[in-house]
Amino acid sequence: MFEGSYLGDGSRIAEDARLECGICWHVYDPAEGDEVWQIAPGTPFSALPDHWSCPNCDAPRHKFMVVGDA
Repeated sequence: MFEGSYLGDGSRIAEDARLECGICWHVYDPAEGDEVWQIAPGTPFSALPDHWSCPNCDAPRHKFMVVGDA
């Protein structure tokens, strides 16, 4: 795991937190869900299925980092 990741602990992530893939920079936004994996809008990152991976590059969940506020 790397600096800035949620370290695999879903309880460390706010329900509305957006997370960015550390490989391809795809952003998972819970407000939008994920059409590729048929994840409904409003689904927090911590509630994604264990087998979920980046819909753009197939990176595993632990490669995602919480997107900080600008």
